Amino acid sequence: MTEFSPLLLHFLLAYLINPLIYINMLWGIFLLCALIQVVFYSLIFSRLAFFQEPQHKPNKNTPISVIICAKNEAPNLLRHLPHILEQKYPCYEVIVVNDASTDESVNVLSYFAQKYKDKLQVIDTSSLNRDLAGKKFALTQGIEAAQYEHLLLTDADCYPLSEYWIQYMAAKFDDNIKVVLGYGPYEVRSGFLNMIIQYETIYTAIQYFSFALIGIPYMGVGRNLAYHKSLFKSVGGFQSHGQVTSGDDDLFINKVSNISNTCITINPKTFCISQASTTWSDWYWQKKRHVSTGKYYNMKHKLMLGLLSGSHFFFYGMLIALICTETYVCYSVIIYLLRLLIVGLVFYKVLHKLDRPYLWYVFPLIDFLFITYYILFFPHLLNKSVIWNKKNL
Repeated sequence: MTEFSPLLLHFLLAYLINPLIYINMLWGIFLLCALIQVVFYSLIFSRLAFFQEPQHKPNKNTPISVIICAKNEAPNLLRHLPHILEQKYPCYEVIVVNDASTDESVNVLSYFAQKYKDKLQVIDTSSLNRDLAGKKFALTQGIEAAQYEHLLLTDADCYPLSEYWIQYMAAKFDDNIKVVLGYGPYEVRSGFLNMIIQYETIYTAIQYFSFALIGIPYMGVGRNLAYHKSLFKSVGGFQSHGQVTSGDDDLFINKVSNISNTCITINPKTFCISQASTTWSDWYWQKKRHVSTGKYYNMKHKLMLGLLSGSHFFFYGMLIALICTETYVCYSVIIYLLRLLIVGLVFYKVLHKLDRPYLWYVFPLIDFLFITYYILFFPHLLNKSVIWNKKNL
């Protein structure tokens, strides 16, 4: 510490003698961050804002294997599984992997297996030797058991918004497309926490959908994701990141997706709704698990996401600093409003496409408060993944 003291003292004295140099540094960083943000929103995220869903004729000749992993999800299976087992699609199977549950899942699945004996297959992992971490082991068992090439994945606490979910997801496959990135919104509830969850979900969707649209797909969400079984097997499944508890969706897509084999869908008939956390602690642990996989992304993806989040954080940090120093205040406010206008236009369009238009009225506040999100979760990019359980799916 002592060897840095003279350097620190030098900067402090220099600031006291000529503070304008450091104020200009703040101003320069602020301008750079504003420029980066404008580029992201106007050139990349606008692709989703003005995206028009191509009209695909539903292909009823594509057999689909729907795979669901469940760990202590008896109430959700009872509530949501019928929505999947009663889809309007002629040729599909449903595989539920009961991952060593200790609740009533066995009895619930036994009931559904009798009722839908020609459609539902249940796999239990209790007696199997695990060679992969977390959900990846259970999901691998389901994929191995799938009799069809085209796989459609969701979670036990999710339900499709439409009875034509399988039909419209399957329609996105063609001779080239082997990965389909769907959207998985959360249930709308009252309260500020739910508003934060909705905003964060939309913001994440803006990123992975927009980057896919410019030919740089980097992640998907396991709540609503489809890909080829042969693609999964061609890269050895999850073996390259098998020691990581999470990442069965984003790390896999990060590895296998490219400009030619991946497409997105934001047709409301393909939405798969998930239950939102109801307490701040549950949400915190869920997001902790999700962000912990970021350090395993491809370097190119880490750089672009780091540039996005860093420019967002320092944009507001420098804005606050400039206002506190009472310099460039008028210019700073003008630039802030210009950025807000561009971001607001993108969010306005996307929020209507993803059926959450009410968030537009509060997005300036949440956009600002999101800097606390970076403070809370950035350290977890450096930590190990947490255990897969019901609360952090």
